[in-house]
Amino acid sequence: MKRSIPLLAAAGLLLAGCSSPGRPVVTVDQATTLADQPVHLKVTGAPAGKPVQVGAEAVDRDGKTWHSEATFTADDHGTVELDSAKPSGGSYQDADGMGLFWSLDPATGDAGTQRFVPPIENGRPVAHLDVFVSRDGKRLATTALTRQWMAAGATTKSLSMATNKLTGVYIAPEPDGAKHPAVLLLGGSEGGIPSTLYAVLLASHGYPVLALAYFHAPGVPNELRNIPVEYFASAARWLTRQPAVDPARLVAMGVSYGTEAALLVSDHFPDLVHGTLLFAPSATATSSFPKPDGSAWTYQGKPVDFVPIPVDEVDGPVLAVAGSDDLLWGSRLSAQRIMQELDDAHDKYPHEAVIVPGAGHLVSGTPYLPSGTEEIHPVTGQHLDLGGTRAADESAVRQGWTKTLALLASLQR
Repeated sequence: MKRSIPLLAAAGLLLAGCSSPGRPVVTVDQATTLADQPVHLKVTGAPAGKPVQVGAEAVDRDGKTWHSEATFTADDHGTVELDSAKPSGGSYQDADGMGLFWSLDPATGDAGTQRFVPPIENGRPVAHLDVFVSRDGKRLATTALTRQWMAAGATTKSLSMATNKLTGVYIAPEPDGAKHPAVLLLGGSEGGIPSTLYAVLLASHGYPVLALAYFHAPGVPNELRNIPVEYFASAARWLTRQPAVDPARLVAMGVSYGTEAALLVSDHFPDLVHGTLLFAPSATATSSFPKPDGSAWTYQGKPVDFVPIPVDEVDGPVLAVAGSDDLLWGSRLSAQRIMQELDDAHDKYPHEAVIVPGAGHLVSGTPYLPSGTEEIHPVTGQHLDLGGTRAADESAVRQGWTKTLALLASLQR
C-alpha cells in the first residue's frame, strides 16, 4: 500500500481576500499540495447567469510572470465550479478544474517554446499561484495556492564520474525503514541530467530515482555517440545498493532517445531491470546525435546496429506512451511495434501502449505544468515543432503520470 505523502503545510479550505457584500469569492479545497494533486476551485457570490472571469498568475524561476484567464457563466446561485464548468472563452476550451494551471502563458517571448520552471525555495522547487476573479480587468477576489514538487524528508545527492563513475542526481524519499521500487531515469536528445522536477515528485511518492546523464554533461561524452549499454547497467547496480531501494523492483524509464537506452538495458540486463517505462519511444536503435554518422550505442564493445531493439528478454511490465501527432519521429508506430513484439514473444507481464490522439512529442513530465509544443533545441539550437496541442499533450502527461504511479505501486511488496 502506498504510504501517505508528507506535505510542507496542512491543506484546508482557504478563503483569501475580504470581499464586500455583492462581490464574488473564490475558494480552493487545498491551499498547499504536491504539484501532481488536483485542487477544486469554486467561485461563489457572482451575479447569477452572468459572465465571470477567473484567472491565475504565477512567477517562474527567472522572475517571469505567467498568466491564464477564462470566462464562465455563473449558475442560478451565482456559483462556478471549475471542475465541471466549460469556459466560453479564454486560455483553455473544455471543462477542466486544472485548466488555469497548465494553460498559463508567459508575459513575454514565444509561448510555444517556453516551459514553466518553478522557483527554488530552500533548495526545493515551489510555485506560488494567485487565482482570482476579475471584472473589466479589476480583481475582485483572490486566493493563494502553493504547489510543491518535493515533499518533506526527501533528499538529493549529486553523483560524479570522479567519485561514482556516474553522472547524475539521486533523489531518495523520506526514510521509512522499507525498501521501495526505484526508477533509473534517462532523458532524451537534450542531454545532461534529466528533469529533476519529475524525479523529486516520484521520490515524494516514495520511489527512489537516479536521474542519469549519459551525454552532454560533465564526465560523459559531449555527443550521443558510442554510449555503452553497460554504463546504464552500472547505474542500475549502483541504484540497487541504496538503502531505500528494493533491488528486485528496479524500473528503467526513458524519454525520447532515452527510450532506446531503457529498452537496451532492459533486454540485455533482465537480472537488473524489472520494468520499463517509455515516453515518445523509438523501437529501433538510431544513429549518433547530433551528427548522424555513427552509432548511438555500443554493447560489449561493438556498435548497436540500426535495427529494431529486441524485447524478448525484457523482464517486468512495460508501458509506452505516445502521441498520434508526434512530428519529431514515429513514436506511435514504435509504441505499437514494441507491444506487438512483446505479444509475439508471449511476454507474461502486463504491457500497454497508450496512444493519445492529438498529442505530440512532449508526452512526459509532471501534470498541470505549462509547456509549449515547440522548442529551441538545447544542443543544436534548431527550432523544432514537436507536434500536438497543449491540451492533448497535457492529457498525455496526466495519463502517463497516473499509469506510471500505478505500475510502480503494482511492484511494491
